[in-house]
Amino acid sequence: MNPIALGIFVNRIESICDEMGAVLRRAAFSPNIKDRMDFSCAIFDPEGGLCAQAAHIPVHLGSMAYAMKDIVTSIQWESGDMVVLNDPYLGGTHLPDVTVIAPMFIVKSDGKETLVGFVVNRAHHANIGATSPGSMPLSQSLEEEGLIIPPTLLVRDDVILQDVLHRISGSEDANGKGIQGQSYGDFSAQISANKVGCQRLRALISANDTDHYFQFLSELNAYGARLATSALSDLPNGCYQFDDYLDNDGAGQNDIKITANITIDNGSVDVDFSGTHSQVMGNVNCPLSVAAAAVFYVFRCLMPSHTPGCAGTFSAITIRASKGCLLDAERPAAVAAGNVETSTRVVDVVLGALAQAVPHRIPSASHGSMNNVAMGTEATKDSKRWDYYETIGGGMGAHAKGDGLNAVQTHMTNTLNTPIESLESHYPLRVVAYRIREHSGGDGQYVGGNGLERRLKFLKPATVTLLTERRNRRPWGLGGGMGGAVGENLLNDQLLPAKTAFDVKQGDELCIKTPGGGGWGVV
Repeated sequence: MNPIALGIFVNRIESICDEMGAVLRRAAFSPNIKDRMDFSCAIFDPEGGLCAQAAHIPVHLGSMAYAMKDIVTSIQWESGDMVVLNDPYLGGTHLPDVTVIAPMFIVKSDGKETLVGFVVNRAHHANIGATSPGSMPLSQSLEEEGLIIPPTLLVRDDVILQDVLHRISGSEDANGKGIQGQSYGDFSAQISANKVGCQRLRALISANDTDHYFQFLSELNAYGARLATSALSDLPNGCYQFDDYLDNDGAGQNDIKITANITIDNGSVDVDFSGTHSQVMGNVNCPLSVAAAAVFYVFRCLMPSHTPGCAGTFSAITIRASKGCLLDAERPAAVAAGNVETSTRVVDVVLGALAQAVPHRIPSASHGSMNNVAMGTEATKDSKRWDYYETIGGGMGAHAKGDGLNAVQTHMTNTLNTPIESLESHYPLRVVAYRIREHSGGDGQYVGGNGLERRLKFLKPATVTLLTERRNRRPWGLGGGMGGAVGENLLNDQLLPAKTAFDVKQGDELCIKTPGGGGWGVV
């Protein structure tokens, strides 16, 4: 195929995902989606193979790429349908991340409809009906984490099923408790984004024909596979192993081991997580799709920047974990923090193993936590319910060519912060301080990036949940570089655990000091 034509096709199909994201952001109601951009959009082929994705959230996109085949083959699709789901054990990640899938059909010359693929978006809902505001509870079972949505028809014949939409967004959760606020508008935005995606994909296919479209997809996957194989062939053959640990699970289990055993063989990669801790009582467990997202992300970073995000790109990578371990948990294990904290640590162990193979291409550990803050209150006769959720950036690890960046989101998250103006206008909170945490990056020839300090004052009583990591173990350095500073959580300047839930009163101040990145090289 003409490489120029293929390049144009790649840009056109990726631009559809970008436009879906723009529609979702502009139509959404919640700060979590419109300000923080905690969402992702992608296109898949009829079998659930990844065709294209926007540069959104790695943990969303990688997990969708891994799990979509099982999802789409379990449903009888019809034109004009959309299906909604969030069940982590049926293709989701954790309950706040809700996925909406729309099939794309084309009428061929013989009058028959042909399924040509799917447009998909996944967005984080700060209120999905959990036992605590922000829907990131200190849970010990999946049922405590909110409304569980198995693959459920949301749109039929291009008409929204209002009873389903009300049930998942406004009327009640599984326990009969109301889910109020901005969820209805956010779900409507997700539906709108998929409608635009279908329109643009139809136009792309109509510009040629269905056969040519599938030919382009075949060439796209072959091109992605060639680029990936070439990049992976640059890695020296061998077996590389690395261990790292989660601080705790919030339910009494400390020092939770994650082990990566990586075998590289002439451009193919096998990642085996044998030796990883079994699933735990707390909520740092995750489905294998989340671990796969972290693996895909790391190896994608080693490929050329123009490598397309498609199934062929990841075809040479296999991933294994024992059923019932931390990274392939079984129902009803709690998973709220697995998607955020455990996925981040998987990145660390994969990078740590690869540092043995290509030490000058691998950065030191970044801050290693999404530093999750969730809070809010139930509705009363005098006030509406509110739910606030945020991930806070930290220090990026240094590398062989320079210092780490200060105060950024790293690796598995790619969200923005909630702007102070938006936060203070939506919630009874005041931002007392928001600044770089000086001298928190690890020393070395190149210095790790500094973390952040965010201090919030409560203008009304609230309930708060913190799910954080790297409060005990420093982000590691490489090549003789020092580790970054551990993070700290404080309420009225009194130290709090890494994972905790508590009530606050008016005037209390919460301070989150995020970890710095590790240093690289001897000073």
